[in-house]
Amino acid sequence: MNVLVILAHPTPGSFNHAIAETVVNTLERLGHSGFFHDLYVEGFDPVLRSEEILTDDVDTVITGHCENLTAADGIVVVHPNWWGMPPAILKGWVDRVIRPDVAYRFEEGDSGEGIPVGLLKARTAIVFNTSNTPPARELEVFGDPLEQLWKTCIFDLCGVKEFHRFNFGVMVTSTEEERKGWLEEAEKLVGRIFPADQ
Repeated sequence: MNVLVILAHPTPGSFNHAIAETVVNTLERLGHSGFFHDLYVEGFDPVLRSEEILTDDVDTVITGHCENLTAADGIVVVHPNWWGMPPAILKGWVDRVIRPDVAYRFEEGDSGEGIPVGLLKARTAIVFNTSNTPPARELEVFGDPLEQLWKTCIFDLCGVKEFHRFNFGVMVTSTEEERKGWLEEAEKLVGRIFPADQ
């Protein structure tokens, strides 16, 4: 199984990096292959320019990301919760890579006002988040915007129907022992959702 792993955190050695490393190592141990992108390390340009909209003529970096996305049987995204949103670099990745005729298309005669048809081969996606907001407050006060964003607004519309999101926190008060336990939990989750190739 090919699994695409996307990491979006600017600080080397962050807990997000530890999650991504755990995910990649677990997938490899289970016999999976795939693609790993650390968007900050790669210097991914998140700015979608007007000349890139509604064209197939995109630069080779975007073409490579699109090819990785369409080849993936599964997707894992790792990022912090900043203001109920992903970091800007990841939002830009969505803008530039989850493109028409790559991740979705509209039916003939639909000029874009209808419901898109998902094109992605991947049927399963996981999003790992870290947060400093207690889970109860995130849900009760903010309505858990990341769940809506990833599940409903992105993956469901692109044909990825099995979705899992896991939030680790509160990071700012977490202990070494808690973080170790969270990484063990992430390893188990990846193994359950992407079991070993037969």
